[in-house]
Amino acid sequence: MTSTNAESIPLPEVLIFPHRLLSADTTEKLLNRIYEVPHVRQVNVSGEGLPSRVSSGPHTGLPVDHPQRKVISVKGKEVELTLQVGRIFVEIDDIDNLQGALDEIEKICQEILTFGFNLEVGRYSKYRPTVTDYKKGKRC
Repeated sequence: MTSTNAESIPLPEVLIFPHRLLSADTTEKLLNRIYEVPHVRQVNVSGEGLPSRVSSGPHTGLPVDHPQRKVISVKGKEVELTLQVGRIFVEIDDIDNLQGALDEIEKICQEILTFGFNLEVGRYSKYRPTVTDYKKGKRC
């Protein structure tokens, strides 16, 4: 008998919490190295937004020329970096592969994030729709 709900058990995530916000160059290096780790399913980032235009005040509508708002290359794809990364969430494809992936991620972070970082394991992203999502007709 096969299970029809394969995603009922949440996949583990590794939270990388650098001790400071990352530059665009550091973000690009870190993401490309993390994607080389076996059993990494997906990577999500969060941080401080870098708007393209001033949204309020006397200069509303003028362009913001922030030096960290760049186009970076991740896994061979060009991605516009619209935030300054403060946290990285790395989803691992199976709990059995977690420790090996965690060890490799820690080595990469020690090499690239020389100013310090914290690593935590848990589940930080939702993996099934909430009641509110269900009422709105959204799916994860």
